[in-house]
Amino acid sequence: MHFYNDDCNRVLTEQVLPRFTYESYRKALCILDPYGLTLDWRTVEMAGKLRTVEVFVNFPIMDINRNCKRERLEQISPEHQRRMDAFWGDRSWHDVMFSPSRQMGLEGFDMLEKDKQSNERLAEAYRTRLGSVAQFAYVPSPMPMRNSKGAILYYLFFASPKETADKIVSDIFAQYHNYTPH
Repeated sequence: MHFYNDDCNRVLTEQVLPRFTYESYRKALCILDPYGLTLDWRTVEMAGKLRTVEVFVNFPIMDINRNCKRERLEQISPEHQRRMDAFWGDRSWHDVMFSPSRQMGLEGFDMLEKDKQSNERLAEAYRTRLGSVAQFAYVPSPMPMRNSKGAILYYLFFASPKETADKIVSDIFAQYHNYTPH
């Protein structure tokens, strides 16, 4: 067992994950539980592209809602934009949060407005990124983690290169999908 007292993104990408190449026949389970938007997408992407690493990822929806869910980017502080860009991997997160919809204007012609999208839509877009960008072969629907009042604090994602792991975790997630602690 090894302990590192450093930035997890740097340690994982430079020292830990490179040891788990497909050719080495070594496998890893990585639990990524950031406090807020501190996880770097490059870490997740590297784990996926190795094809030997399974991950659990805490998707911090409360931090995202509190600091990044604004209609215009100018309303988000540069620091929060930087954190969200790093967590997501690019700026496409803002387009997912706000999709254009057509509204009838006063003059009778269409005008585009941006509609705030649900947390579920943002989580589903992240799930899609785990498969298409990070190249995890299996990414089941995430588990919403709720507080005692039923509010979703974060989504717990699982991503794997193996179908068997996907089936096991999907079954577990399905059992507790609507669980609210008392």
